[in-house]
Amino acid sequence: MSSRQKGLRKKHNAALTAPDKRIVALAGNPNTGKSTIFNALTGLRQHTGNWPGKTVVRTLGTYSHLGQSFVLVDLPGTYSLLAGSPDELVARDFIYFADPDATVVVVDATCLERNLNLVLQIMEINLRVVVCLNLIDEAERKRIYIDINELSRQLGVPVVAAAARNGLGLGELKEKIYQIALRQLSTTPRRLTYDTGIEEVVSDLDRTLKAIVTCGMKRRWLALRLLEGDPAVLESLKYYCGGINH
Repeated sequence: MSSRQKGLRKKHNAALTAPDKRIVALAGNPNTGKSTIFNALTGLRQHTGNWPGKTVVRTLGTYSHLGQSFVLVDLPGTYSLLAGSPDELVARDFIYFADPDATVVVVDATCLERNLNLVLQIMEINLRVVVCLNLIDEAERKRIYIDINELSRQLGVPVVAAAARNGLGLGELKEKIYQIALRQLSTTPRRLTYDTGIEEVVSDLDRTLKAIVTCGMKRRWLALRLLEGDPAVLESLKYYCGGINH
């Protein structure tokens, strides 16, 4: 763990800086079964409090797989990371600034298209993503068929089919998290591209940010947020990185 990464994680919780543990963020839309997955993986090894300076509840849990300890951070359920609410801001800042070793995005197999927006947004921030296609049993009952391999190929990240209430797929999910977090499995997340004019401005901003953002963050994502005129991202930069060096 780099000193930058350790410092940023300490802003969220000192326990996240433990060198023997890997940090896993658990994200997803509301009502996707995210909490069921969290409880199934962590059992009674959970701690609940508030995020620093927020009224938003923070829940951490631990589990082990193949001798490796993991801290699972249950992020607030959100439809987007555009920081329109305190929940979205907490989820976005943790994924971006704490740089988890893996991010699991839980999606509902019965309405996949509604959930992919969040998946694509998270993949812009973190390359180490696993998609958990939950409620696959409900999808089958509704005669919805999803080609898991093709979905994984198009997204460029592992996709695990699961029915968390029945324990289906949780073993495979643990294995994929392990492989991603320990850098045994590389990903090539699908990158969103925009109109030529926007891409040119983003490239210009990226070159400018390279000289003035010194905390090693992903500049393309930051450039897109600045282009949108997002004031919350500047406040977060100030809090986690000391702002932009002019």
